[in-house]
Amino acid sequence: MYQTTDFRKGLKIELEGKPWIIVDFQHVNPGKGSAFVRTRLRNLETNQSLERTFKAGVDTVGKPDMEEIEMEYNYADPDGFNFMNQVNFEMVHLTHDQVGDSKNFLQEGIKVYILYYNGRPISIELPNFINLKVESTDPGMKGDTAAGGSKKAIMETGLQVNVPLFIKEGEILKIDTRTGEYVERAKA
Repeated sequence: MYQTTDFRKGLKIELEGKPWIIVDFQHVNPGKGSAFVRTRLRNLETNQSLERTFKAGVDTVGKPDMEEIEMEYNYADPDGFNFMNQVNFEMVHLTHDQVGDSKNFLQEGIKVYILYYNGRPISIELPNFINLKVESTDPGMKGDTAAGGSKKAIMETGLQVNVPLFIKEGEILKIDTRTGEYVERAKA
């Protein structure tokens, strides 16, 4: 069991028989009355968000039966996405709902962590940054500078990203998977 003093961003908890992750929390100690912890939670199975208040030092939440296993993305099919465990070569299939928006960052051979809850896979966790190739974008004009505006670029996975005007087709870019934003050109 976790106490409210154990709460931190990214902590995975079990609440009412479901797996949740703490997105944000705040300890509040009002002048009158007892202290409490205000949290914002996200369901790891459905991505539903919830705000919940706990009494500080009184309420407890469960520790979920979770395991993260590193796997390699192999391919997509009409039913979902297929990953391979690098230790025992077991194949795992996740549906489109389980992968969600992470599909825009999946490239063949990329290493991801698959989150298991009670022995069944529920979601994937991507690395913080990945390198993607620009498939198409408008050409840059002479005089475009790094401090200038931005334009849309479509990456090899179909992801649309705002990039600086000087970026050309075929370049490899470093993308933040948490925000989906351009970071920099990838180092060669």
